[in-house]
Amino acid sequence: MTDAPRPSASPSFMYAASRVFELSIGEMLWSRRTVFMGLVVGFPVLAAIVLRLLSSLGVAPITVNNHGVDGPVIFGLMIWIFFVRISVPVLGVFYGTSLIADEVEDKTITYLFSRPIPRGAVLVGKYLAYLACTTFVILPAVVIVWLLMIPMGGSLGASFIDLTKDLVLLAIGLAVYGALFALAGAALKRPLLSGLVFVLGWEQIAMILPGYLRQLTVAHYLQGMVPHAMPSNTPLSLIQGMFREVPSLSESLISLGLIMVVSLWLAARTVTRKEYVLEQ
Repeated sequence: MTDAPRPSASPSFMYAASRVFELSIGEMLWSRRTVFMGLVVGFPVLAAIVLRLLSSLGVAPITVNNHGVDGPVIFGLMIWIFFVRISVPVLGVFYGTSLIADEVEDKTITYLFSRPIPRGAVLVGKYLAYLACTTFVILPAVVIVWLLMIPMGGSLGASFIDLTKDLVLLAIGLAVYGALFALAGAALKRPLLSGLVFVLGWEQIAMILPGYLRQLTVAHYLQGMVPHAMPSNTPLSLIQGMFREVPSLSESLISLGLIMVVSLWLAARTVTRKEYVLEQ
């Protein structure tokens, strides 16, 4: 008499997450959100092309006190305004909140959760796909802006280390914002609105107010990692003057790491425990 076949063991958490990642990465790259992402990161690239054309025509793209601002300074300004303060948080909101919310809205969450894999692995796999998709688009855009801006009065070789720091900074920003809004998407019914209020409202206000409120933002700790500085005694320095209380590099890395890990853990835990009711 032969023994009845034993059911196969459930896959490990990381294996399940990797399988979800493989299934999700293609869907994200060919989704409508990728078009939106291209528009978001395409604007600074277009601006860099225009500024470079003006420079090639002998026109100073930006002047301060009747003196033209060189390319490395413009590049640092574009990194802070276009990428750190706009592109990274906005993409974190639109992608992070959709990791679970879209599955609920499309009524495919039941299909995913019926598989013999940990629920938390579904979220982690989709989060890793988001991270790969956004870095694949944003980081090349930064390199293009760097190649266009730095030769305007600067050296590519001398600024290469700063470029590397910028790429690491933006990757960390995408990871942290994505984890934070993955938690919002898993826990809240209308996460997109809450996320936009946070990045376009709360963070913008808290960063310019005196006191400790800025410590309750992600942008405060990202600012501590920006390698660029505006020239002193110019109106451009006023931009950084608003953020004089900058945390140290170690404090920024530790704080951002904690926000990312805790948010992702809570998001996975929420997905595991929450019962999602599909609207008819």
